[in-house]
Amino acid sequence: MRKEVFPLHRSLEIQLRVLHALFMREIITRYGRHNLGFAWLFAEPMLFTLGVTILWSLFHDIGAAHHISAIAYTLTGYSTVLVWRNTIGRCTLAILPNSALLFHRNVRVIDLFLARILLEVSGATLSMIVLLLIFIVAGAIPAPANILRMMAGWGLLVWYASATGLLIGGLCEYSELVERLWHPIAYFQLPVSGALVMASWLPTPIRNIVMLFPAPNCVELFRYGYFGDAVTPYYDVPYTAIICLVLTWLGLWVVRDISSKVEPQ
Repeated sequence: MRKEVFPLHRSLEIQLRVLHALFMREIITRYGRHNLGFAWLFAEPMLFTLGVTILWSLFHDIGAAHHISAIAYTLTGYSTVLVWRNTIGRCTLAILPNSALLFHRNVRVIDLFLARILLEVSGATLSMIVLLLIFIVAGAIPAPANILRMMAGWGLLVWYASATGLLIGGLCEYSELVERLWHPIAYFQLPVSGALVMASWLPTPIRNIVMLFPAPNCVELFRYGYFGDAVTPYYDVPYTAIICLVLTWLGLWVVRDISSKVEPQ
């Protein structure tokens, strides 16, 4: 039997329809059809970020010590944590609860990961934008110094989280031990994520070690875009891009290998 061949635009159209269907299914499964529904997609991370921002502003005198807004510092920090922590965490064991969907010929294993990545990234991004706008309009924090730098840092962080999510999510299908280990690893990654302390505040030997991780490079660029010359950033975009490329290749390779072994249930 001759295999049907679709033109590129037709294949992209089918792919987008599949991702949209999986995306909406994830929203309904997680948040339901009633009450806040879709709004909870960004309301949940927004509430987490707002709570942490208020606590840090009350108990940490960051602004006086470093001449920057404590509210803005906490907001730009915790928002980045939500990106990598939630995105990677949701990719763990993503196949098993959705394996029945693989009966549909247009649904592939990688689509299950992409839908979850898209959901988490959308929620974190919307919550960050909404909170920034609210505090800026209220006059609690200044406007960003350079929005393009913020977008570049955020984009790099999303890339890192997506690539790592594919890798960790794929490895979880080999062994559930990976999923169990990821949660404590995520907690250990928090101190070196750049969200709590800026690189310029660290002693040089410790800073050199911390900047080997991709996340703090992304966060430093993101914060530099917001605060501008009020902070001294440390980041290496080419290095971070290379690490993300390697993680992406490994993640896609693992997912491809898993795809050949997964059977619809």
